[in-house]
Amino acid sequence: MTGSKAPGRRDIVLDVIALFGGALFSLSLSPLGFWPLAFASPVALYAVTQEGSVRRTILRFYLYNVGLFGVGVSWIFVSINEYGNASVLLSGVLVLLFVLAYSLICVPQAVLYSRYFRGRGMFGAASFSGLWVLQEWFRSWFLTGFPWLFVGYGVMGTPLENIAPIAGVFGVSLVAVFAGTSLYVALVHRSWRLLIPGLAVFLVSLSASQFSFTRHERMVSVSLIQGNIDQHVKWQPQNRRLIFDLYKNASETEWGRDLVVWPEAAITLFREQAVDALADLDRRAVMSGSALVLGIPDRHETGGFQNTVIVLGEGDGQYVKRRLVPFGEYVPLEDYLRGLIGLFNLPMSHNVTGPAKQPPLIAAGNRLSLSICYEVVYPDLVRSSVESPDLLMTVSNDTWFGSSAGPWQHFQMARMRALENGRAMIRATNNGVTALVDYRGVVQARLPQFQAGVLRGEVEVRSGSTPFSQFGSYPVLCFCLLLIGITCLRRDQ
Repeated sequence: MTGSKAPGRRDIVLDVIALFGGALFSLSLSPLGFWPLAFASPVALYAVTQEGSVRRTILRFYLYNVGLFGVGVSWIFVSINEYGNASVLLSGVLVLLFVLAYSLICVPQAVLYSRYFRGRGMFGAASFSGLWVLQEWFRSWFLTGFPWLFVGYGVMGTPLENIAPIAGVFGVSLVAVFAGTSLYVALVHRSWRLLIPGLAVFLVSLSASQFSFTRHERMVSVSLIQGNIDQHVKWQPQNRRLIFDLYKNASETEWGRDLVVWPEAAITLFREQAVDALADLDRRAVMSGSALVLGIPDRHETGGFQNTVIVLGEGDGQYVKRRLVPFGEYVPLEDYLRGLIGLFNLPMSHNVTGPAKQPPLIAAGNRLSLSICYEVVYPDLVRSSVESPDLLMTVSNDTWFGSSAGPWQHFQMARMRALENGRAMIRATNNGVTALVDYRGVVQARLPQFQAGVLRGEVEVRSGSTPFSQFGSYPVLCFCLLLIGITCLRRDQ
């Protein structure tokens, strides 16, 4: 079926399956967590690309990605519409243009698969899986990266997540896609023998749960302050003192805990404007034997803004955000987009990045690997930030995305970082999801969204390193290339 004739009904049906297959994937992610769709969604694309011309196959890959991003990142609409002061129509058009343009990222994957790998049975399924992961990895850095909607996140809660400490989220994606596609191949060929590779993947995942690469050291008491400040008023000058007092008063009962944590940009004064207030907090924390970790904006020597976190009291250090949010903290093509809508002209979209290498924050004797907001979605950035950290910590402000799925997807990725590195994750946010996560990625406690509150708990400090924290994503990426190379070398079908 390689002709150029007009598409028939069957072609159109397969096109629609590709579109809906991508759209349904997001249901596997938090907050719904219907994980079977994380297996079924890639299989749908694999099934509909086993026939048709190269051009038609590329179209189906593209339609799949349109469905994937169209549903999976629809939460972008909230920030553009509610906080960018754009109309519903303009917001919808901008999101649509982003989805249609970004979905083209699948074209290299589609071309390679349709020309060289499809129709090759189990080897074709292995190559499809390898190309899938390489495409996820490509998305994690291309144009500064958008590492969202990976299959590995969709199968959290299944035995396959046990692969994460060994090979990271890309390794989980690989085994999940291969498990699904190999099962499809076995069913199509009606061969029990072909079920062996897929079953082997599950057995390896189950056995991996028996290994613990890190070990218990001690417990640390933590209090997380969730201020629930409305984003519409957060940066208004007249509210600066009120916001500061809110966090200060909420912390009065928490002094004496090892760690007291305020979220990203909790204080809306610039650091040079808050010298006296910070000195008072520092004295209070020292007197109580606590370390206070808080987010505060700062200024670079060039005049640009910096998104920073500092430690007061029983600790020391400053961390400056390294990976900025496009359009939120900096504006690509700035000369053309400034002034188009309010979102492209926010004061905090003039940010300057911090140094690539920064010393760890020290808080109550603990070495913190800290990520600010968006940074936590980058697996290799988190695992390489601090060598042998005691705890992982991320502070965030997901208020921009309202009650959409965006904050929950973001939280799920933070949980994966804990699982990959075998470390507890402390997550403090403005309005949710504020939570404590153990080294297995399991939520120990969390606060409800959209409510001011304090989350108290204890987290476990562990030592030792997982294979992923030592070697990162490179081994699984090399393995994907190996799978593709073996299929290329095989001349039999």
